[in-house]
Amino acid sequence: MVLELHEPVVALMREVARDIVMPRYRNLADHEISEKAADDYVTIADKESELRLAEGLAAILPEAGIIGEEACAADPAILERAGTGLNWIIDPIDGTGNFASGNPPFGIMIALADSGTTLAGWILDPLTGRLCHAMLGGGSHIDGEQVVARESGDDLPIAALAVYFMTPEERADIQRRADGAFAIVDIPRCAAEQYPRLVLGQNDVSVFARTLPWDHAAGTLLVNEAGGCCQRLDGAPYLVGDLRRGLLGASSPRLWDKAAGLLFG
Repeated sequence: MVLELHEPVVALMREVARDIVMPRYRNLADHEISEKAADDYVTIADKESELRLAEGLAAILPEAGIIGEEACAADPAILERAGTGLNWIIDPIDGTGNFASGNPPFGIMIALADSGTTLAGWILDPLTGRLCHAMLGGGSHIDGEQVVARESGDDLPIAALAVYFMTPEERADIQRRADGAFAIVDIPRCAAEQYPRLVLGQNDVSVFARTLPWDHAAGTLLVNEAGGCCQRLDGAPYLVGDLRRGLLGASSPRLWDKAAGLLFG
């Protein structure tokens, strides 16, 4: 069933990127950008993208529920059923802060989950057209080619640490532990870009504090199906609907073990 969904989902995502997202890029009026919470933005393009994606996905697989980021912002009760039954998970524009400021990266992320387990995930970069997708048990692909996650090969593993949702104490502890053990690089503030970097050998380790499903369902599957490792800090798998904080991704199981020991051991 999941394989049959691939082409219509990709066609829908590309349509939304072409017709809704890109026409608004660097073309937003001030009143079309608002702040849901501190440093958490939404634009008219997010809202229009989610509506079109939800409508299209409901037509592709009517028996699945819809868990969209903006719908959950309006009604948090929707998120409570994210781990129950069959659901589409939608991030209409990931990296909205970048998009709203007229800068890359940003992306569209879709996942299909059943009772918390992610069955398939798609990540589209509207600027370049790059498509990453993964299916449970079916490997990971970028632009149609199967990919295997690889380490950067640098003397110090390259780490992107998304610590902005941590407490000041947690942030200081992570940075202290990482000092000298990793080469710290800036985060893209966009999970749709961060997860491919783990697969492509650009980054070796990523730490996430907040783990909402629209940000992580597709990406964790992409990394794991490529042979990398993305798990909870205690080694448990990432499940949609589990809203605990803390997620660690790495380009290989070896580096996951190393990073878990150094950063959280």
